[in-house]
Amino acid sequence: MKNFIVIILVIFLSISCKKDVVKQPAKLIEKDKMIDIMYDLSLLEAMRYQKPLSLDSIENDPTKFILKKYKVDSLQFAQNNMYYASDYENYKDMFDQVNKRISVNQRAADSLAKIDEKKAAKEIKKKAQEVSKDSVKKVTPKVNIDSIKRAHMQMQDRRKKRL
Repeated sequence: MKNFIVIILVIFLSISCKKDVVKQPAKLIEKDKMIDIMYDLSLLEAMRYQKPLSLDSIENDPTKFILKKYKVDSLQFAQNNMYYASDYENYKDMFDQVNKRISVNQRAADSLAKIDEKKAAKEIKKKAQEVSKDSVKKVTPKVNIDSIKRAHMQMQDRRKKRL
């Protein structure tokens, strides 16, 4: 009898584990589109974190704009998000794809920023050289060779007079 109860418990647990925790929504957003939405929302959250006041000045809600961009309403997104989140491995894979896209874009943005920094440094160096050339020209007076010869002869005349 004990074995019978154990077998029934095992069968019951295995059957109950296979049921979906969250039912598939009526309007299922395809996985790739959901990843795109999650990516855009991740960027939006990053912007909110970096410069919170920049998004407060916008009259429209940026989240609503993103959902409108993908032609999804907030209820549909919430239902789909819950559905995808119920399968942990699948949801984790989706977030891994989002993180990969973010890191690729971050590397591209970093390389562009380095290029801009190098250009700015070259421009500053070039301007500094131009300024130094101009200041040398302004400081060094134009000298006439004849005036140098005259001054030299005058010095020699003074020496002769002293002797």
